[in-house]
Amino acid sequence: MVGGAKGRRMRIVLISGSTRSGSTNTATLRTVAASVPDGVVTELYDGLADLPAFNPDDDQEPLPATVAALRNSVAAADAVLFCTPEYAGTLPGSFKNLLDWLVGSIVMSDKPTGWINVASVAAPNGGSGAHDAMRTVLGYIQAKIVDDACIRMPLSRNDVGADGLLVGYSDQLEAVVAALGRA
Repeated sequence: MVGGAKGRRMRIVLISGSTRSGSTNTATLRTVAASVPDGVVTELYDGLADLPAFNPDDDQEPLPATVAALRNSVAAADAVLFCTPEYAGTLPGSFKNLLDWLVGSIVMSDKPTGWINVASVAAPNGGSGAHDAMRTVLGYIQAKIVDDACIRMPLSRNDVGADGLLVGYSDQLEAVVAALGRA
């Protein structure tokens, strides 16, 4: 049961690695949020652009408010689902900064985690650099990587409808949520 034992609702925090307005990554996660089954609740984290640059000297109490909010959100979740673009063959700097803020805590330890890579097939390496970097970084923070919830789903801006949601990808997204639920 995706909702967990005795009717408990599963909570998934959704984190986009893009700060761009109209991002296909954020549209993907909005589509996930709009289509989760009963028993699953989602939170779309929207503080990426507000995080300060990671500095180990600041990774202590009291944490910057935006960092504390990020960690609290992840800690309260049963699972985490990321969707990030690829820049220059790897993760975008702002998103890597978010991950760096998670390294200094235990909020990701053994947390079921997946990611969706929506890089266009026209990208030089189809998003494999970001895909591989996610596995490396999440390994360092001891996330429980759910392989069936880590997919590549090449999109273009034309795959986003006027409502800001993806058109025609519900089966793949439902499979990702189901995999996180099983974990």
